Amino acid sequence: MAMLEISGVHTFYGRIEALRGVDLTVEEGEIVTMVGANGAGKSTLLMTLCGNPRAAQGSIVFEGRDIAAMPTHDIVSLGIAQSPEGRRIFPRMSVLENLQMGAINTDDAFFDDDLEKVFEMFPILKQRQDQRGGTLSGGEQQMLAIGRALMSRPRLLLLDEPSLGLAPLVVRQIFEVIKTLNKEQGMTVFLVEQNAYHALKLAHRGYVMVNGLITLSGSGTELLSDPEVRAAYLEGGA
Repeated sequence: MAMLEISGVHTFYGRIEALRGVDLTVEEGEIVTMVGANGAGKSTLLMTLCGNPRAAQGSIVFEGRDIAAMPTHDIVSLGIAQSPEGRRIFPRMSVLENLQMGAINTDDAFFDDDLEKVFEMFPILKQRQDQRGGTLSGGEQQMLAIGRALMSRPRLLLLDEPSLGLAPLVVRQIFEVIKTLNKEQGMTVFLVEQNAYHALKLAHRGYVMVNGLITLSGSGTELLSDPEVRAAYLEGGA
C-alpha cells in the first residue's frame, strides 16, 4: 500500500474547479515531484491534502486512512507537515520561537535533538536564532519554513515551491537539503515546483499538472527527457 494515495480528487474555489479528478501516489521513502505552470493547481492540491480547501469529491488516503474530511490539525497530528508557498513564517517571532511553534504537538523529549538537526542542516539559523523571522533574507526564511515543518517530526513532508524567488546558490542549497533528508533520514517528500529541472533531477518519480489535471507521469529521468516536458518547462516555455 502506498503511503499516500489520491483518487479522483476534485476541489473548487466557489464555482471554479481547481482540481479536476487528480490521481497520484507517493510511496514511503520516495521523493515525488509535481511540476506545472503557475496556476495549474499544484498548490491547491497540497492545500487540499491538508484539509483547506476540502476535496469536494474523491479520496485522500494516508497510511490506509482516508483523511479527506479530517480537520487540518488532525491531519498534521498523523505526521504530515507542509512548508507552504511564500514561506509564511511568523515574522514578529524569533527564529527559535518559529521552530518551537513547529514542535508544538511533539514530545518535549525530542526537542533539543530535533533543533540540533535543523541547525546542522541550516547553520545560518543557529547564528540567527534570536533574530526576528521577518528580518531574515528570502533564502533564510525558506530555510526557517522547512526547519519549522521538520520540527513536527513528519512522516510526509510537503514542500510548496521551495525555490520560488531565491538566488541560484540558495536554490541549490535547499535542494541539497531535500536530497539529504531523503537519503540519510528516509524522509518521504512530496515536492511541488515550477523549477522543473531541479525538481525532476531530484525526484524518484514525477507528475505534470495542467489546468487541474495530471497529464503526464513517470520517473524523474523519463520526464526530464520527455519532449513535451522539455518544450513546456525546460526550454523557456510556459
